[in-house]
Amino acid sequence: MKIAVTGASGFIGRHVLAELKLRSVESIALVRSSVSRSPVDSGDRVIFLDLHQAPSDAFELMGRPDVLIHLAWSGLPNYRSLHHFEQELPAQYQFLRGLIDAGLQSLVVAGTCFEYGMQSGALNEDMAPQPSNPYGYAKDALRCQLEYLKSIHPFRMTWARLFYLYGEGQAEGSLWPQLRQAAERGDAHFNMSGGEQLRDYLPVTEVASHLVSLALANKDVGLVNVCSGNPISVRKLVEGWIEQNGWSIAPNLGYYPYPNYEPLAFWGDRSKLDGLLSPK
Repeated sequence: MKIAVTGASGFIGRHVLAELKLRSVESIALVRSSVSRSPVDSGDRVIFLDLHQAPSDAFELMGRPDVLIHLAWSGLPNYRSLHHFEQELPAQYQFLRGLIDAGLQSLVVAGTCFEYGMQSGALNEDMAPQPSNPYGYAKDALRCQLEYLKSIHPFRMTWARLFYLYGEGQAEGSLWPQLRQAAERGDAHFNMSGGEQLRDYLPVTEVASHLVSLALANKDVGLVNVCSGNPISVRKLVEGWIEQNGWSIAPNLGYYPYPNYEPLAFWGDRSKLDGLLSPK
């Protein structure tokens, strides 16, 4: 099987390529020519392609892959920017539609837990999406567009709603890199929120493994949460990282307010994911 990966030089994409190499799967890494970093050496081929200016023969240039793992999305981490539905959404749909029209049969797309909006508690795939920021809205709108497209041009789609991730290569403004940098500087305290919010975190390596498994399954899965299924407070998460790494730094709780674009307590229900990953 041949699998192409968009956003291959990004945080998740680099780990997906490494996982494909680990499983001896032929891969095609798709990156924008403007990116400063090239993918790790795990891609069998590297194609420079900007989905906002994709050529009409993009599917042929990619080598007609069996599956596309679609991770590319610009404008992050500004979740509230109108860019997500004014520019990104139409460009994303036109790019994916072009590939499907050209013969792409199977698609795994990275969605987001923000599609659930301000709903609290355990979130499962049967719940109606209620996005409350432009990023979540645009992602869910793209999913709807692709579902409508399937009704007239059938293809297999897995929409993987990702929750919170951490790991090597993450953006410096994220929680894990900020904590690590503060500890390595020798800071006595780490400024953070009150830390009582409950979230769902997975290492990026595990997320990459799940995405590759879903791609190799080559099924029309529809929605699936990619998550731990285990709520953890941000305070406990930070304290755990400090203990695991032997850092001498203490959380400075309550320094920042809680974000107003997400509920205080939510996590994913991973029953469907476990069913898909369990050996038959």
